[in-house]
Amino acid sequence: MTSPYPSDLFVNGGWEPPPDRFAVFDPATDEVLAKVADADVAAGLAAVTAAHDALPSWSATAPRQRAEILRRAWEIMTAEAETITRTIVLENGKAWADAAGETAYAAEFFRWFSEEAARVPGDFRLSPAADKTIVLDHRPIGVSVLVTPWNFPAAMATRKIAPALAAGCTVVLKPAAETPLTALLVADVLRRAGAPAGVVNVVTTTNAGDVVKAMLADERVRKLSFTGSTAVGRILLHEAADRIVSPSMELGGNAPFLVLEGSDVDTAVEVAMIAKMRNGGAACTAANRFYVHATLAGAFAGALGQALGKLAVGPGLDRGNDLGAMVSTGERDKITGLVAAAEDDGASVYAAGTAPVRGAFVAPAVLTGVEHGTTITREEIFGPIAPIITFDDEADAVRMANDTEYGLISYVVGGTVADALRVGRRMDSGMVAVNRGVASDPAAAFGGTKQSGLGREGGFHGIHEFLEPQYLAVDL
Repeated sequence: MTSPYPSDLFVNGGWEPPPDRFAVFDPATDEVLAKVADADVAAGLAAVTAAHDALPSWSATAPRQRAEILRRAWEIMTAEAETITRTIVLENGKAWADAAGETAYAAEFFRWFSEEAARVPGDFRLSPAADKTIVLDHRPIGVSVLVTPWNFPAAMATRKIAPALAAGCTVVLKPAAETPLTALLVADVLRRAGAPAGVVNVVTTTNAGDVVKAMLADERVRKLSFTGSTAVGRILLHEAADRIVSPSMELGGNAPFLVLEGSDVDTAVEVAMIAKMRNGGAACTAANRFYVHATLAGAFAGALGQALGKLAVGPGLDRGNDLGAMVSTGERDKITGLVAAAEDDGASVYAAGTAPVRGAFVAPAVLTGVEHGTTITREEIFGPIAPIITFDDEADAVRMANDTEYGLISYVVGGTVADALRVGRRMDSGMVAVNRGVASDPAAAFGGTKQSGLGREGGFHGIHEFLEPQYLAVDL
């Protein structure tokens, strides 16, 4: 065992061995890391029971007390960053620097929402008719089911757990089967930080569909927070609708990256490397389509290819590597299949580096001669591939950028901030990064438009996803 992670179910404050287990693999070597609890429907419902039983006491706990537990969780995660980073690298495959960045980002959600727990605003005012006093308060929404993906196994867990606990809710977390070990470490951090039994529960399973469906059908569950593909999100929305379970959805992306006429190519490439290569491209916020003004396209493609070619590709445990493995060989094959489809559609592939033969590695590449509307511009790549589409007219670039069912984030680089901001305001997306390659921040509202989701995570909005407004009409 190369990392000290637990592998049982975490229910009602303790570790419970299950009847069955499944293997978790290191995608860089295809070696088995651990055999993790494989929960069935009964185990999922037992976790709901634990969360439901803990809810009255936890929701009545003073906000300051909840805040102190979250603050301690931040302190523990920060102190144990090396262990958590190593676990992320082992089960996810990403480069060490990416995993270390995720660990710090994930911990920060505990600190941010520890500060928000005691700052939920209300309202107290005389009605316009002067016949009553309007009092608006907020109550915890209740037992919350949290479903997280494999690409950020720590950050997606803390981004949901922290606001839920700050609001006074109890939770059942169902992490991705590819990366359950990090989620179990996060649960152990919260246990040691003082979260009472039943407040946080983690159910790992290879039968996510049946387990989550059963939990959503349980009348005790009041909230669903899901991060994942739009296809799965649609299914969960249908299931949540049967009982009117409140949904928060952070779904797929197809982020456009616009390089406007007059932009500095070196700056655009610097920003593009962050927007494209954060997490090896396996991020819903990753730049997916590059729309570059025709006067800059050749220089941009060449410089981006050179920058990608300097990346060292290999196992994430080697801290000298810049790009680790994809999460699985299946994910690797999906990415290489998209590149092949782009070639069939007439694109030219410039392989900017090489990748190890063994393991789920993908060499970074730039695609030129790409036509808007082809497969590579419609699918979420989730890897280190950069397709470039040229444009002459700014209005046409905006049209192509917005021509997608997704609307999570857009990137705009301009010669001046005013140019970039002017175009940024025309992007049909929940977030826009202007002359910078990353927008995510625990203090900012993260979320999209169209089929990229519902609701927001982080910022002042994040805690309100787990609160119900309650209006009291008072005769004073």
